[in-house]
Amino acid sequence: METVFTPNAPEPIGPYSQGKRAAGFLFCSGQIAINPETGDLSGCVAEQTEQVCRNIGSILDAADLSFGDVIKTACYLTDGGNFAAFNDVYAKYFVSSPARSCVFVSSLPKGALVEIEATAYKPDTGEDS
Repeated sequence: METVFTPNAPEPIGPYSQGKRAAGFLFCSGQIAINPETGDLSGCVAEQTEQVCRNIGSILDAADLSFGDVIKTACYLTDGGNFAAFNDVYAKYFVSSPARSCVFVSSLPKGALVEIEATAYKPDTGEDS
């Protein structure tokens, strides 16, 4: 098992990692719209979803994966009225149409409007085992 870390995504704000890789799978921790350069979280749901997707893309890239390798996502929104705007941005990134859960929650860390976690898969080449 390998821990995946990149300075191009927000540092974990608790006792967890950005991602863990095992047996060809990458499990990305839930990402909110923290800008890794500034530490800020702001914007409407579309802007936050863009930042979340950039954060996930950076973690995927650090593991030599892409959005096309994502097989499952879990998405959390604080307002069902934001679903269409969220979905428009989501569709631009998750082009492989992974399996997905989307849950409406009462709140997210730091007042975020959206959080996404992702699982990606690419068969191991034997080098990382």
